Amino acid sequence: MSEQVTSRIANPAPLGLAAFGVTTVVLSSINASLLKGDTPNLLAVVVPLAFAYGGVAQFIAGFLEHKNGNTFGTVAFTSYGAFWCWYAFLLWTVGAGWIKPPAANAVGLALMMWGVFTLLMWIATFRSNIVLWTIFLLLTVTFFLLAAGDLGGGSGMHTAGGWVGLLTGVAALYLSFADVMNATFGRVVVPVGDPILKQRPATCEVAPAGHAEGVALSAAVPRP
Repeated sequence: MSEQVTSRIANPAPLGLAAFGVTTVVLSSINASLLKGDTPNLLAVVVPLAFAYGGVAQFIAGFLEHKNGNTFGTVAFTSYGAFWCWYAFLLWTVGAGWIKPPAANAVGLALMMWGVFTLLMWIATFRSNIVLWTIFLLLTVTFFLLAAGDLGGGSGMHTAGGWVGLLTGVAALYLSFADVMNATFGRVVVPVGDPILKQRPATCEVAPAGHAEGVALSAAVPRP
């Protein structure tokens, strides 16, 4: 009798969540004024981190989610990977003197549109676990607070956005850790909470071997 070989499908969501979480925590620590020093010097550490981890790693996660047929994961990870690349390019080109510093209200408008995008994505997370729902809720608030600061709301809004951003990054790191632990142990050992809107009972369907790591156990991102 020939041995049956089954392929295991890895869940790329922990990679994307970790990349997003680490980069968000670092930048938010600066926005919340937790790190003292000259702001341009502090932001200098964000540029390579945003490119290498916040950008590239999330792009990789997004492409792998596309291969796995996950629409939400594809859109989320590639979009926020592009956000970090945009932010890093902005700091880099301005710092190098290639372009003039952008007007604060223009940056505020860009951040506000990212908040609108995140708000729309948050609606889809009602069908996912409560931790992911919380991440997108906090991220929506973060973008709107940062936008308000650049649109004339004052430095207090910017600082508040930094604190909420810290919570967002920590929540993303928690979900990444939960996904890795649950997949490694083959059962739920780190809880992520049930969806707010329960999914309808699925018809009897055989999933590919290993797919439970990314769907049944962790459910890091809602499946279409």
